[in-house]
Amino acid sequence: MNGNERHTLEIHGLEAAVEGKQILFGVDLTVSSGEVHAVMGPNGAGKSTLSAVIMGKPGYEVLGGSVTLDGEDLLAMPTWQRAAAGLHLIMQYPTEVPGVMLDDVLAEALVARGRSANGLEALLRAEAARIGLNPDLLHRALNVDLSGGEKKRNETLQLAVLAPKIAILDELDSGLDIDALRDCARRVEAASNAGLGVLAITHYSRLFEELRPDVVHILVRGRVVASGGPELADELERDGYAKYQPAEAPEAKSGRSGLDDLFAL
Repeated sequence: MNGNERHTLEIHGLEAAVEGKQILFGVDLTVSSGEVHAVMGPNGAGKSTLSAVIMGKPGYEVLGGSVTLDGEDLLAMPTWQRAAAGLHLIMQYPTEVPGVMLDDVLAEALVARGRSANGLEALLRAEAARIGLNPDLLHRALNVDLSGGEKKRNETLQLAVLAPKIAILDELDSGLDIDALRDCARRVEAASNAGLGVLAITHYSRLFEELRPDVVHILVRGRVVASGGPELADELERDGYAKYQPAEAPEAKSGRSGLDDLFAL
């Protein structure tokens, strides 16, 4: 991440469906370098669907709108190209990949981005120490036999090493104890201060004790219904989402499916 460069993720009118059932109904968001945007909302709001569509997970159909990074059409790219272009996703439930070593993955990822893997071992150890990840796990198969906290620290380490332009955090705080949450959130906050743009998806404001949002967006039934400053997260923590929930939304009633549950909306 180069603090002198400016990068922008633009989402305009994004509509998406799963198994023919619409989940997103025209989402507009813009995240630039050094900014932290929080997306909060109740269960079933479409938060994880949003992250999945941006990153290009299979099983989702884009019905309309656009997603660009520095003017490049991300929706026209396969997932690996989106990552190489500078987009990074920390998953709510990191995938275990038996037989594929973490350090090998990161070395290949750096080379694919036109960067050298020289000095990677020292960088990995420095980042592991910074976020409290056991260095013995650096040469372990990716996420295999790791605890929930170790997986999230592992994901945060990958973010730090790959230094993307924009990071999407899909419930980074899910399953973390206080210490792990603090270590991971502080590392992302430091990266943001160095120029990383962050789209942080979460249910709770506790993440923002360390990762300070510039803008908070409330997503309800596939739409951004309100945006504001950090105080909006405090309001949600205190009062919940009741005032933002419409009495009826017929199109949203059919907006869940078995596939949604796999990605834990």
